[in-house]
Amino acid sequence: MSRKPIVRMAELEIDPDTLETYRALLTEEIEASLALEDGVLSLNAVSIRDNPNQIRILEIYADQEAYEAHLRTPHFLKYKNQTAHMVTSLTLIEVDPIAMHAKP
Repeated sequence: MSRKPIVRMAELEIDPDTLETYRALLTEEIEASLALEDGVLSLNAVSIRDNPNQIRILEIYADQEAYEAHLRTPHFLKYKNQTAHMVTSLTLIEVDPIAMHAKP
């Protein structure tokens, strides 16, 4: 497999009646992924200010293998199963990094 980092943007729309629960489950999943998976380099979730049920997640994985492994983890599968009915729209976008930096 390629050692090229995988960068994705997820655009989600969440049922407003489930937004608080969804946000808690998303936070739990992100924290578990970063703590337990070496191949998950970064997961950042934001909501659109004037439309908070629209969520954007920037995902960075070490490589394709790390991304595929993430999709099989118990914490991701729990998140996916518990939130499936809350997500009214999901678009996964493959993106290419231009300039991505973080302070250590």
